Amino acid sequence: MKHSKSILCALGLLLVCVCLATAADAPTITFKFKTVKIPGSTSTEPGGINNAGDSVGFYVDSAGLDHGYILSGKKVTKLDDPNATTGTTEGSNLNPDGAISVVGFYTSSKTGNPVGFVYKGGKFKDIVGPKGAVAVYGAAINDSGAIVGYYSDSGGVYHGYLLKSGKYTTLNVPGAADTFATGINTSGSISFYWINSSSGVYESSVYNGKTYKTINVPGASDSFALDLNAAGDVTYEWQDSAAAKYYKFNYPKAADTYGGGINDKNEIVGGYGSSTSGPWSAFQASY
Repeated sequence: MKHSKSILCALGLLLVCVCLATAADAPTITFKFKTVKIPGSTSTEPGGINNAGDSVGFYVDSAGLDHGYILSGKKVTKLDDPNATTGTTEGSNLNPDGAISVVGFYTSSKTGNPVGFVYKGGKFKDIVGPKGAVAVYGAAINDSGAIVGYYSDSGGVYHGYLLKSGKYTTLNVPGAADTFATGINTSGSISFYWINSSSGVYESSVYNGKTYKTINVPGASDSFALDLNAAGDVTYEWQDSAAAKYYKFNYPKAADTYGGGINDKNEIVGGYGSSTSGPWSAFQASY
């Protein structure tokens, strides 16, 4: 099962990015877009942006092969894990500040299973997941090196995980059939989307280390939280009180839009498609 943004949209993802502010002081927000081009790509899906404006994700080349990337200004660094089956490396996100650390996943050339990775200083390191993990995905990393993601067990059930100081902690949202951890900020708060075991609906939550708080988009049939920044703003959704104001945006004239990553500088990266079947193009937006 391949968990990229385009697959999520095919599952019924709310095709807007939602940011949230308290209703009492919520300003009018204008989103400014610019298209991001990765040379040699036919489809591009960004996953994260740091506070320096560097972004990561993956792209598809003309041969249909996936490659992770880091985009720093106009410089593109291609990421292909040496242990990967050719054309299966995908970057997911990066740390907010300092030397760049990227997390993502690839398909193992030995086992055929997805394996998470960390890329730092030109070197790849595997994220093998907790004991019993079969397929492992790296989703996000913060400046202290804490990593979150998700894995499947031998029964095909998905669980979130936190990797901190070399120790794995399994994370399951209460009432979830499957749990996917997607983002972690500097304070250690973690965003999730998960499948409700009773209704089969995709819902979203934020975990502060003690409790899980549901943060579903009002009126949406499914809600996916994909990233969060230091302020607690979450692409698709953020909530700090019952009173709130939601801001929705779509890339101009796009059929589908997703917000993949958010930094602390009011910048979002994501993808858009001119049709519901793709291919995907990348954008960066400020607000």
